[in-house]
Amino acid sequence: MAAVRISSRSGLPSLLLYLGIGIALGQDGIFDVKFDNAELTQVIGYAALVVILAEGGLGAKWKEVRPVLPAAAVISTLGVGISVGITAAAAHYLVGLDWRQALIIGAVVSSTDAAAVFSVLRRVPLPSRITGVLEAESGFNDAPVVILVVAFSAVGPVEHWYLLIGEIALELAIGAAIGIMVGWLGSLGLRHVALPASGLYPIAVMAIAVMAYAAGAMAHGSGFLAVYLAAMILGNSKLPHWPATRGFADGLGWLAQIGMFVLLGLLVTPHDLVDDFWPAVVVGLVLTMVARPVSVFLSLAPFRLPAREKVLMSWAGLRGAVPIVLATIPMVSGVEGSTRIFNIVFVLVIVYTLIQGPTLPWVADKLKIAEEPEPDDLGIESAPLERLRGHLLSVGIPAKSKMHGVEVGELRLPAGAAVTLVVREEESFVPSPTTVLRRGDELLVVATDPVRDKAEARLRAVGEGGKLAGWLGTSRGSGASGTPGNPGPPALPKASGTSGSAVRQAVKPVRPVKKLGPADDAPTTNARRS
Repeated sequence: MAAVRISSRSGLPSLLLYLGIGIALGQDGIFDVKFDNAELTQVIGYAALVVILAEGGLGAKWKEVRPVLPAAAVISTLGVGISVGITAAAAHYLVGLDWRQALIIGAVVSSTDAAAVFSVLRRVPLPSRITGVLEAESGFNDAPVVILVVAFSAVGPVEHWYLLIGEIALELAIGAAIGIMVGWLGSLGLRHVALPASGLYPIAVMAIAVMAYAAGAMAHGSGFLAVYLAAMILGNSKLPHWPATRGFADGLGWLAQIGMFVLLGLLVTPHDLVDDFWPAVVVGLVLTMVARPVSVFLSLAPFRLPAREKVLMSWAGLRGAVPIVLATIPMVSGVEGSTRIFNIVFVLVIVYTLIQGPTLPWVADKLKIAEEPEPDDLGIESAPLERLRGHLLSVGIPAKSKMHGVEVGELRLPAGAAVTLVVREEESFVPSPTTVLRRGDELLVVATDPVRDKAEARLRAVGEGGKLAGWLGTSRGSGASGTPGNPGPPALPKASGTSGSAVRQAVKPVRPVKKLGPADDAPTTNARRS
């Protein structure tokens, strides 16, 4: 917990602190723990990577990823190939490694790390097209890199390169198909089957994501691509009890990072890193200043992105635990010089993460790409009411939301949806159509199943565009019943009764209703309404 706090204050990726803890515990450290089981480290690293990719996919917004999906796919395949070639040439000609070792290093360090990218980029206010490309790339490029590292670490030479490229394409296609299928079926089931307890939804979501990895791997496809795509579909399906699911996945992601990084720190022997320090610096310099920019500019040439955005993407290719985990593959396979490969990768990751992570906001500012963070989105949590064929939405109004100052009647919710309760500070009350909403309010909205999506779309539209969202053309409000020519009835329909047990399962308990004075919920005047 202290490491997380220090990381958030300093801007350093947390992986460095966790690696430091592992080194302090391990050989040459304070407790001198002897640990050299590369195979166990690889297995646990793979498991942790599955959880990290699932957490990243659940947090990826489809509206940001969809426009940049082709660019992310190209940079995570063609870009990886370009980076591997340039980095391997540098490792061979400048450091003196043989071609097999050089190709392994080139493949290992050409993968950006999902955990590092997710943790750093979500603190830097960048345009959505940049964060979308970088996050999708970090989720996609693990799959081809793993295939390359395994192929280069196998006994004997790679005889036919076209067969290797075909194998990569086939495994990616199988993994993508399985991930999409599992994610779609899982979201369909969770949206239509009410589980008996809200705490089961986070477990079910993570189980479906892990099942996507297992199915992809068993079908000889890319399990990493399958889990990321399945989690992305689940994360954009408006599942019940979503805030609880995100919090659960976030906690598992942190746990996976901590376990993986500490174990990698235990595996390394610090006094062996001295001889490989400068080779790692040289390879990392070529990777950062040559291979990464060339791969970005060539891969994204057809997409007409501004040059300064490509420069930022080149600098934002963060490495982390993934390259170190992949460096255990040649150790397990018994490749000659595998210990040196691991040491070079370890030093490279630490040195260049120390440089790139903290300087990324500065680079974005100098390139004039950093922008003001968007207002917080409405926190809408859905709980299914199976017997009533409806949903209970818990809506939190954040500080910068334009829903502040809007009357309940001005929400213009579709017929079949109604605001049934407002929780304000320590008071809860049933609102009238003229109740003015405020920052920090929590609304309970009951919606029938057919209008559930329209009601949520309308609430988000008002949160972004205010009471005139329908007239201002806010896209998210298109599903509401009110239109510029037909704003809909100001009065709210009466909510149907609910069973006590269903509501207790759906929402957290609210405080007893406190009687309000006339000033607390007084109707607005005609001038105020105008």
